[in-house]
Amino acid sequence: MNYRKPGALSFAMMLMALMMSEPAAGAQPCREEAFETAKYVVCTLDPAKADLRLFWKNGDGKPYRRFSSLSDALRAEGRALTFAVNAGMYLPDFSPMGLYVENGRELRPPDISDFRGSAGPVPNFYKKPNGVFFLDGTSAGLLPTEEFLKPRPKVRFATQSGPMLVIRNKLHPAFIVGSQDRTRRSGLGVCGSGAVRFAISEDRVNFHDFARLFRDHLKCPNALFLDGGRGVGIYNPAMGRNDYSWHGGYGPIFGLVE
Repeated sequence: MNYRKPGALSFAMMLMALMMSEPAAGAQPCREEAFETAKYVVCTLDPAKADLRLFWKNGDGKPYRRFSSLSDALRAEGRALTFAVNAGMYLPDFSPMGLYVENGRELRPPDISDFRGSAGPVPNFYKKPNGVFFLDGTSAGLLPTEEFLKPRPKVRFATQSGPMLVIRNKLHPAFIVGSQDRTRRSGLGVCGSGAVRFAISEDRVNFHDFARLFRDHLKCPNALFLDGGRGVGIYNPAMGRNDYSWHGGYGPIFGLVE
């Protein structure tokens, strides 16, 4: 009979769990997952290993608008786009709605205003708190906008969107259990061990259920809504996905470059 040292099995199990939870560099980052009654595509990246960037305009100063346009531009430089997703809400001219930082340059200022419009639902971006996702070197962060700005750190990439889905393991206070406001949604979370997890719903879901996907299933203490409805999209050739926005294109885009 063979005997193992007491710690050998537990160490092996821990190592296997880490390998399963965090994809290795160059591994397929996306997979289909189900949470309760809805289907999702979930993509997990390690910011210390993955070259995740933000893109908005091409060399001619025009928004890329389509994932394929960004892919073609990177291919011309000898690089490949292996994953992309819309990176937050945008205006009719495809410019980011709030703070946008690309390669250390602030191209759009933060928007900390309150919504002042006609009576009716508050637009998603202005359902406070909204938030800022940022990349700085080999780490990623996600904070409510006001916290990010006090004091404001210097970062390489940042995008503002809203509302926050999860704030320190608590759901946004405006979300309603069983709400009939259901549509496809996209978002991201900064999760255990610093992993960044993107998710898009393949089915129509409400905010409460989408936020619980991040908190309860993906184990992300902080998560941010990116977009919804016909603006939801993903690019992942390994899954045969090159989605198109029915708004005429996307504004800012997250892209994984290899």
